[in-house]
Amino acid sequence: MTKHSDLSSAAIAAQCATGAAHVAIEIVDETGSTNADLLARCTTLAGPTLRIAGQQTAGRGRAGRPWLSQADASLMFSLAWRFKGPLQHMVGLPLAVGMALAETMGALGMPVQLKWPNDLLRDGKKLAGILVETQQSPDGVWAVIGCGINLLMPDALEQQIGRSVSAVPWLAQMDRNALVAALLSRLAGVLAEFDDTGFAPFVERWNGLHAWQGQQVKILDNGQLLQQGIAAGVDQLGRLQLRTDNGLAAVMSGDVSLRLAQE
Repeated sequence: MTKHSDLSSAAIAAQCATGAAHVAIEIVDETGSTNADLLARCTTLAGPTLRIAGQQTAGRGRAGRPWLSQADASLMFSLAWRFKGPLQHMVGLPLAVGMALAETMGALGMPVQLKWPNDLLRDGKKLAGILVETQQSPDGVWAVIGCGINLLMPDALEQQIGRSVSAVPWLAQMDRNALVAALLSRLAGVLAEFDDTGFAPFVERWNGLHAWQGQQVKILDNGQLLQQGIAAGVDQLGRLQLRTDNGLAAVMSGDVSLRLAQE
């Protein structure tokens, strides 16, 4: 088993598909946030850059929520990628990223599902989360895509976070260089296609992995109920479709939360 301390940029690059060969790979033992690191540098980067940290002391998820990590229990990385833009064409990018990660897991024998807008679920519990942040530049739009994957959570940390995490020994036992290479290879292909087409070509693939398709769900904003209905997948912009008493409603992600109706 390869742990974080054994990660190697050369070993990862050697196992990547040709479409990811142009991605620079950086590995650090500890940092505040890989997203923050790359955001501070993205306009000066020579090209796509992957930054992996063994531990993040100031990691965060959507809406500024903290993301707790522990070395060798989580895989934490950010990928800086420049898109042609404009910024409004980036809608749906977090969903395309989630789909790429989920398809990689499935190809490796670990089927997972997607929770709108940016989580991967395994057996109904959170396996991974995604945070996409953007920055305009003179020659396009830089997106910094942060991913946190729970490989194996120690009991103490699992008790602290509760039911939102999933202990998956299979992931922790997999060669870490091979896992990163597989994820990066799929991501590079999806991001290149997304830059040309937007999210529309990915809708069917995303909906095929939708965890709560056909289930009664509710949309919350700071704990307040905004909307409820039956989850009916996403549209070409990545908006969640809800079947309500008043017909089909489209929900943009923003900072709202999606929950099952009975929760």
